[in-house]
Amino acid sequence: MSTQPERPIVSVRGISKRFGQTTAVDAVDLEIRENEFFALLGPSGCGKTTLLRMIAGLEAPSSGELVIDGQDMVRTPPNARPVNMVFQSYAVFPHMTVEQNVGYGLRVTGTPADETRRRVAEALEQVRLDHLATRKPDQLSGGQRQRVALARALVKRPRVMLLDEPLSALDAKLREQMQLELTSLQRAVGITFIMVTHDQDEALSMADRIAVMNNGRVAQLASPVDLYEHPADTFVAGFIGRINLLPSRVVRRSLDGLVILVEGLGELTLAGDNADAEGTQFAIRPEKVVIDPPVDEAGWVRAGATVVDTAYYGDTSQIFVTLSDGGRPLSVAIGNARRGREGRPQTGQSLTIGWRLADALLLAEG
Repeated sequence: MSTQPERPIVSVRGISKRFGQTTAVDAVDLEIRENEFFALLGPSGCGKTTLLRMIAGLEAPSSGELVIDGQDMVRTPPNARPVNMVFQSYAVFPHMTVEQNVGYGLRVTGTPADETRRRVAEALEQVRLDHLATRKPDQLSGGQRQRVALARALVKRPRVMLLDEPLSALDAKLREQMQLELTSLQRAVGITFIMVTHDQDEALSMADRIAVMNNGRVAQLASPVDLYEHPADTFVAGFIGRINLLPSRVVRRSLDGLVILVEGLGELTLAGDNADAEGTQFAIRPEKVVIDPPVDEAGWVRAGATVVDTAYYGDTSQIFVTLSDGGRPLSVAIGNARRGREGRPQTGQSLTIGWRLADALLLAEG
């Protein structure tokens, strides 16, 4: 991850966007740092792409302020902003070679030919396509076409690169490879990247910070680790990975924290830093749940359970269980250390599950 100075390169202040009676972006405040890889993450319709388009100048805000590199940009046209955008479709010109595609923006703005050639060569080297400069897009793979689009944006030397679902058109294996390439490229060129994605794994693996959006607002802004380990509410917790939720209520405060009554588990005490006093959902990540927890260690929750279903994912399995007292199923993530089905719990099997109480959370509804 990149080292980030404190000065913001992009400041979004109370930005809203309305389409008729629909509010797509609702009074969003953000500060995005220089040289940061920043992600806007959320489900379809949450406002993330509309926010990115307002930063690019492709949509005008209904209200609010937008400052980029110290300059007010609300009334500045897209071509006069120090940003460049890579679209989901890449939008490369099929009749042009790679180097002609990359140099197109410089040629239309009248950049001298010698400088255009030098900057195109530099951009192609940055994305490792210099050996394919004379090829046409239909002679390239999906990942190579994406790198052409990146080089075409980089050649303009923007202060901020905007990426709209940049990997969604790629297959799973290539997407994983390009995640590494994009983060390496961002560190190498040393400019701010702002990426829109609905893919939680993509955001967690690439971004320095993530703004999770819901219904036009930022539900939480934090580092990937903080988002996953300390989600603000049940929406963020459920969108960033899998999580088990059990209805609960606060019974009282004690010197050790909040005493809560959890469906199927009885009274438990959560330390103050893990508990929101307004929370109504007891939460634990599936990978923090273990089968046959230690019986002689303090600070563990233990419960009898019955396996109701299993899902095999290759390297891991999800085991779905119900507690002895019933209630909603819980998910247990286990690693598949051996090939095949040997050692995996089977449907109908009774077992004991548990987790460290310090790993649990009490979350408000989101």
